[in-house]
Amino acid sequence: MMSKKKKWLGTALAALLIAVSLAGCSGSGAAEDMPKGDPNDTTPVTIQYWHSHAEAQMGGLNYMIEEFRKKYPHITVEPVFQGGYADLQKKLSAAVAANDVPAVTNVEVSVVANFADGGLFEDLTPYIKRDKVDLEDFSKGMLQAYAYNDKQYGFPLIVSTSVMVYNKTMFDKLGVQPPQTWDEIEDFNKKVTLKEGGKTTRYAFSVPGWDTWYYDPWISNGGGAVLADDGKVGLDKPESQRWAHNFKKWIDDGSMLMGFGKGASDTMRQMFLEEKIGMVQHSSAIIKTYVENAKFEVGVSFIPGDKERKSHIGGAGIVMMKGAKEEQKEAAWKFIQFMTSAEHNIKWADETGYLPTHKSVIDTDEGKKYFEKWPQYKAVFDNFDNVGPRPQHPAYPEMSGVYKDIIGEMALNGKDPVPLIQENIQKMNDILSDY
Repeated sequence: MMSKKKKWLGTALAALLIAVSLAGCSGSGAAEDMPKGDPNDTTPVTIQYWHSHAEAQMGGLNYMIEEFRKKYPHITVEPVFQGGYADLQKKLSAAVAANDVPAVTNVEVSVVANFADGGLFEDLTPYIKRDKVDLEDFSKGMLQAYAYNDKQYGFPLIVSTSVMVYNKTMFDKLGVQPPQTWDEIEDFNKKVTLKEGGKTTRYAFSVPGWDTWYYDPWISNGGGAVLADDGKVGLDKPESQRWAHNFKKWIDDGSMLMGFGKGASDTMRQMFLEEKIGMVQHSSAIIKTYVENAKFEVGVSFIPGDKERKSHIGGAGIVMMKGAKEEQKEAAWKFIQFMTSAEHNIKWADETGYLPTHKSVIDTDEGKKYFEKWPQYKAVFDNFDNVGPRPQHPAYPEMSGVYKDIIGEMALNGKDPVPLIQENIQKMNDILSDY
């Protein structure tokens, strides 16, 4: 049976079939490895940039487009808001089917492999080589998140990662620190959790259940893997289930809260602000919201580690569509370069609430002022190269929905996730094998 995701992309891929076939017949050689456009061409050209930037980010986007216009007056960029990531992805699929795509677009990080595997994105590697772009200056993991099969399809633009946001005022009074390792969590839970009549009135910490992005790093940090090296699901291995055993134990003993379903994010945030939770795992993009709304000092820590200590990329990157008109591609590349360059990286991060992506900006005057203003972000940059890509497989978005629903059963109904994971391994492998 064809998977939903394959069906979802089927029409779009059919539209690209002729173009891809022709490209495959063009032969190989040095010429094929070089972009066709002339980087010095100043013929007026207009490109569309499809995006999912929220209203709060529009000031930053308008600033960047205006600065770009000053540098390249012959290029007109038309920003087009296409809704949230899911809406944008559907519209991109329809645009490919209609053979009328934007030159540049956002793409949410979890679907990069799916779109790239389907041939929808332009491989930027030839442009990178031609213009000698310094890739070493990017966070390694952030850059890897927009690569697939050794080809660089995009660059990180609006980047977040999950962090532990904690009540520093509370922790200082209790004489505790946010746990840095799994071994420290039990003692931390005992010191922070409050109970009255056997019922928890203050949870030590909370991990969101509504998105696998939050607990995927716990799987790998425990020594396991969402995807095994053979391309199958890795969740049936004992080391890949340690996180689930721990989560169930901490939920059962009343020290950990796991929200799931509609409104769960708002509920968790409000409980933290009301001091009913000591520490929450949440997106770095929401740090400013916590700082601006809390009546106490807010601290931020990187998520605790065990066998390793990593967190995963969230947010979206910026890519060029393969079906864009040839006369637009050079302009599209210039816009992608400009939007993701070190030059405006701190300004862009400060305006949008997302993370800087370049190592070189941290010690600049702008960077120092940024970290003075937002010291909470230091926890991320102390672990800059430990922010890695999400599991990369075309079927990951669909497959991950299976174990997300299992976590929902634990969060909402108290069920043990481990046997449920075991029961669904074949189902998840069937989804993966569909690709």
